[in-house]
Amino acid sequence: MPMTGRARAAIVGGGVIGGGWAARFLLNGWDVHVFDPDPEAERKVHDVLANARRALPALYDTPLPVEGALVFRTTLADAVAGAAWVQESVPERLEVKHSVFAEIAAHAPLGAILASSTSGLKPSELNAGRGRIVVAHPFNPVYLLPLVELVGDETARAAEILRTLGMHPLVVRHEIDAHIADRLLEAVWREALWLVHDEIATTAEIDDAIRYGFGLRWGQMGLFETYRIAGGEASMRHFLAQFGPALQWPWTKLTDVPELDAGLIDRIAAQSDAQSGHLNIRALERLRDDNLVAIIRALKRTGTAAGGTVRAHEAPPPGDGVLPVTVDRVVPPTWTDFNGHMNELHYLELGGQANDRFMALIGADAAYVAAGGTYFTAENHVCYLQEIHAGQRVRVTTQVLVGEGKKMLLFHRVLNAGGELCATVESMQIHVDLATRRSSLPGEVVAARLAAYAKAHAGLGWPQQAGRGIRSKRSSA
Repeated sequence: MPMTGRARAAIVGGGVIGGGWAARFLLNGWDVHVFDPDPEAERKVHDVLANARRALPALYDTPLPVEGALVFRTTLADAVAGAAWVQESVPERLEVKHSVFAEIAAHAPLGAILASSTSGLKPSELNAGRGRIVVAHPFNPVYLLPLVELVGDETARAAEILRTLGMHPLVVRHEIDAHIADRLLEAVWREALWLVHDEIATTAEIDDAIRYGFGLRWGQMGLFETYRIAGGEASMRHFLAQFGPALQWPWTKLTDVPELDAGLIDRIAAQSDAQSGHLNIRALERLRDDNLVAIIRALKRTGTAAGGTVRAHEAPPPGDGVLPVTVDRVVPPTWTDFNGHMNELHYLELGGQANDRFMALIGADAAYVAAGGTYFTAENHVCYLQEIHAGQRVRVTTQVLVGEGKKMLLFHRVLNAGGELCATVESMQIHVDLATRRSSLPGEVVAARLAAYAKAHAGLGWPQQAGRGIRSKRSSA
């Protein structure tokens, strides 16, 4: 999970990328000092940070660490002094970066990682003989997308730090213009420009081709794994034999690019306005973030791609005295309905997550299930007591009401950040032998741990909501 120390990062350049870096460090417990001479930089960084505070915690089922302190510095020297990591995100002009890094190197600690967000320049070009600068190229939004391309001499140490921020470092073996990902993007971008130039498709139609089709596959399998499946049972070898000859056909114009003259620029801008002009940039960013959270959370269930990165970064919920905390998380925007509050389905989802966590606490974890034992849910009952909204932090505590024989009756309390009771979920679980699919006694270790919890919770009394149901008065007529 994220670092809990008060390490300090310096962000040089407070635009979209620099602001995203600031949010990624801050929300993972680092202090952050920002330098940018732009008088609007502070506002821009705070705008990005507002989006990040809304989106990043929604990826996790456990809380991020206490947010670090954000300080805006008036000089670059003050910003980088004492920093363990310095991230440069200034415009892509080599002479500007040389000037900035010369000043950074003069004032940053000797042990600090000096990193550039450059999307295309190589470390050898950036260093100009100094040898300390590595490329750490992220993807927007930096606070949500885990990929960061690392190029240079200190990539191992940089990768170790970035993993504590919930990122996925991709070390580029040999430096090359535009690294890996942007070279792939550039190829798609060139072809897209030709399709608009030749009036084959509009900007919206090209985006539809991506988002309704191969973009969904790429988000969880990438290119080569997708094509392996396309080869059928004979896999990649068959795919290459079948579709390899098509590479000789004149389908694309990858070695050429249309001239971005005034006419083509006007056409692209007009089509883009028609496609997305009804949303301002903040609304478009929030839409993007909500969609990314939903997709990454779906991938998290299977531990795939970006979802696997979040799962690896997530810590188990902390304990809370006698009652264990089985869920501690921020409510994602996708859990709310047209009334603006959390949908009833997701109260039950919180209960389900609490069940899974409590099972792990008593030893009925993935290994136990693989060995043939588990608990099945026989009945649930939810009491809704208070509204819960997107962005709120909720905790779930779990009390064992019955823990003997084949039965495990759990009572979950859903609490808001102020400790107020928002809902309860009562869940009856029956132990099952997965080989026979019939009820059975749990293993000795699981039974002993469950009995210990039941004994510890016995003195807490029977909760008011436990055993309640919906009662209706019969008409006397």
